[in-house]
Amino acid sequence: MTPSFYDVSVRTYQQIVGATAGFLTRGAEHFATEGADLAEVARSRLRDDMATLQFQVFCVAHHSIGALEGMRSGEFRPPADEKGLKGSDLEYTDLQALIAETADKLAALEEDAVNALAEGKLTFKLSGNELPFTNPNFLLTFSLPNFYFHATTAYAILRSKGVPIGKRDFLGQMRIG
Repeated sequence: MTPSFYDVSVRTYQQIVGATAGFLTRGAEHFATEGADLAEVARSRLRDDMATLQFQVFCVAHHSIGALEGMRSGEFRPPADEKGLKGSDLEYTDLQALIAETADKLAALEEDAVNALAEGKLTFKLSGNELPFTNPNFLLTFSLPNFYFHATTAYAILRSKGVPIGKRDFLGQMRIG
């Protein structure tokens, strides 16, 4: 069986969004035990020149449900505004709520409607530049790589803070069979 556009997009997003929810929960439990300041954790980063946990988790949502919304509308933009990086005002519990909301929105998508997006095109708009994509090329060469990068970086930030998570936590619920 050939995977559908829905399988490659929504089901893939659901797996890692679910995993992100799981490792954020494990993090909250760990930090509660350690007495860590969750506001400080949310502003944590791996390196000074990298974005915060807030932004990484925001981008997990942006490059999943936001990407699908972009494919539907025909336009996608980076997650920034005039004040800087979006997500920078989110607290740890806000990050958990954002991921839960993203999971709910993904679950509500109709398979036929998502499969129909495979025939579409979108324009990625960045700083006055416009990059034309077919939706499949956008998904495979831009959205999914960014999605995995930000999920991995969020995981790595929590791991660097001592959260006892491993590869299985990152993989989430795999589709077996």
